[in-house]
Amino acid sequence: MNEHQTLGYHPDNTMIHHLNATAKLVFLLLVSVACMTTYDTRYLLIVSVFSLFLFKLANIKWHQISFVMKFIFFFSVLNLLAVYIFEPEYGVHLYGSRHVILEGIGRFTLTQEQLFYLFNLVLKYFCTIPLALVFLLTTNPSSFAASLNKIGLSYKISYAVSLALRYIPDIQEDFFSISQAQQARGFEMSKKGKLSQRLKGTGQIVLPLIFSSLDRIETISTAMELRRFGQKKKRTWYVDQPFKNKDYLLMLSSVLLFAVSLLLFRVNGGRFYNPF
Repeated sequence: MNEHQTLGYHPDNTMIHHLNATAKLVFLLLVSVACMTTYDTRYLLIVSVFSLFLFKLANIKWHQISFVMKFIFFFSVLNLLAVYIFEPEYGVHLYGSRHVILEGIGRFTLTQEQLFYLFNLVLKYFCTIPLALVFLLTTNPSSFAASLNKIGLSYKISYAVSLALRYIPDIQEDFFSISQAQQARGFEMSKKGKLSQRLKGTGQIVLPLIFSSLDRIETISTAMELRRFGQKKKRTWYVDQPFKNKDYLLMLSSVLLFAVSLLLFRVNGGRFYNPF
């Protein structure tokens, strides 16, 4: 794995890497569901800080996730703008008050309530995205497949997910190699080139890459069928890890965080925390 890879398992010796894949999956699912359902700003702030701390603890480098983060940032900003454009006073309806910061044109006014609602949306990104990236970059695909099977998912589906995660780095490597070859032939695809030229060059690479990927998938499927994959109802896993005390502690913390989010529903009288 070289520095150009943006997604995929990166072996390391951190505490996060040594955690059981099933425990990490349970934590990711429970905390993500809790963060997506609640709009309690205090809760989201705490989980955001904790997520960023885990991100730092996993020793993830920026070059490993730069492309993904830029992609997520672009669509996050697009989503926030769309929320404001289609309903600029949605926060006013939610919180039952109206404190104007800036009078705009027509219905486009800036209120404290709308800013507070958009701030909560931003916090949701900080809660869930770092957790998902930490899980993907610190979990061996085979361990991930074993964890999916352990929580009740069919081992066929689990193995398919594992293959997909393993194949993502290969696609990225192929894309980068072809891109470098194109630039060696004088076709500029780096940041120095024009945007239209870069988009055109990317399009010329992606289509052949998709067809070659389909050929690889067919080859892998045939090889697995020849080895009678899927003939049995169950299977064992070579990388299945036993649970340790730290894994139980991680799952217990996820259950507690989820329980706190449910408790806040009762405290706030609903999903939203209203400071107004």
